[in-house]
Amino acid sequence: MQEVTLPEIEYEIVKLLYEKEEMDVDELAKLLERKREDLMRYLAELELKRLIETVHLTQSFGELSEKGRAYLERPLPEEVLLERLEGKEVPMKELREGLSKDEFSAALGRLKRFGVIEIVKGKARIKEIPESFKEYVQKLKACLRDFSSPKPLEGKEECFKLLKERGFIKVEKRKRIIVKITERAKELMSKGLIKKENIVTKLTPELIITGKWREVKLKKFDFSVEVPARRAARRHPLMELYEQVREILISMGFEEARGNFVEQALWNFDVLLVPQYHPARYETDVFYVENAKLPEPPKDVIERTKEEHEKLYRYTWRAEEALRLLLRTHTTAVSAREMYKRKGGEYRVFSLDRVFRSETLDPTHSMEFHQLEGIVVGKNVKFDDLLGFFVEFAKKMGLGEVKFKPAYFPFTEPSVEGFIKHPKLGWVEVFPGGVFRPGLLRAVGIDPKEYNVIAWGIGIDRLAMLMLELDDIRDLYSNNLAVIHKQRRPFLL
Repeated sequence: MQEVTLPEIEYEIVKLLYEKEEMDVDELAKLLERKREDLMRYLAELELKRLIETVHLTQSFGELSEKGRAYLERPLPEEVLLERLEGKEVPMKELREGLSKDEFSAALGRLKRFGVIEIVKGKARIKEIPESFKEYVQKLKACLRDFSSPKPLEGKEECFKLLKERGFIKVEKRKRIIVKITERAKELMSKGLIKKENIVTKLTPELIITGKWREVKLKKFDFSVEVPARRAARRHPLMELYEQVREILISMGFEEARGNFVEQALWNFDVLLVPQYHPARYETDVFYVENAKLPEPPKDVIERTKEEHEKLYRYTWRAEEALRLLLRTHTTAVSAREMYKRKGGEYRVFSLDRVFRSETLDPTHSMEFHQLEGIVVGKNVKFDDLLGFFVEFAKKMGLGEVKFKPAYFPFTEPSVEGFIKHPKLGWVEVFPGGVFRPGLLRAVGIDPKEYNVIAWGIGIDRLAMLMLELDDIRDLYSNNLAVIHKQRRPFLL
């Protein structure tokens, strides 16, 4: 066998492992008076030389919870009750004093289960204290002491069960690295074929000038070793898609508008002609907000909205309901505010931002997602222009064929749903839209006899899932690099 020369630190690692065969990396670092992180590169070198091997483990450690730690210093509730019952009967109300409801009921139940006490006519008394109960208390106290500092759970299953059922223990997963010496290294060490030498990895000007390079051994570099792949930093695929969508819409003459996440129901529902009794406004669907403030809405909007609701739906509209604050459920509220601000004219506005709904998180639903929505305002804007916009937008997005079906929405008439053809899923609805109703325009101060407004909203996250080939909306927002690197990139432009 050939002699192996090692730098001093690597030699010390092998020597320690030759004596002990295997060690935890933290223990090894402590003995060598080195930081764990500094040691890792030397271990990697030794593993490449087949002198050591590393085993990565995940180990469960148990430690007393705050509740468990409290009983290190004071008696258990069972002991408190027994002390009060010693030699007498005690009414239940008096017996409970000083203990919480949970402590009392749990301790009482345990004493009854062990046959320690009996309750007669609302009073408790001791029957007998069996050995099984004494052993239980002794064992529990011993377990409390044992886990007063973090301990591995291996071999302590009985204690863990006792403490867990009373909420006295918490569990933490820890990663461990075990370092073992190989059979090859053992043989080399036994024959004295592993030597330490002053090996340097960097030839410095100082070594050359002083001539000390002659006294050291320069490390040989293996140019056949693969360099680890490094991925270039880039934006999240979803953010890339959003930016490309923004560029497409701006190229089509749209301006982007932004709004607040917290909105008044007036702009989110009432101005859009959603009646105040509509199920979409129930707290099961909407996140209502307390302890927040927004400026009072314009009085003319409140008056016109009230008039439109009472004329259209024939009920008593309430301003206090319209002033409730909520997390906006769509970005159409942004369009409503923009129309009130700009009134009539010729303009195109879009909003791509977050909206919130009271949903249960699953592969296709989330309580927070993005919506893309926009309007086109003008004197000669028609329903045909909306269909033309959908076709052109789909073309620029690379979505292929589009077809339309009539639809109903509370604030548009006529209304439409646009579908795109997906190679796997068939026809998928992505383009709802329509012409804003005259009552909505009047509410925001636009004369419907002079101007028309076409409006559209797109579930951009659903579209993103199709374009990025994802089945789970949770992966869409993932910060897991392994998941993100597998996602295809959107290339629209």
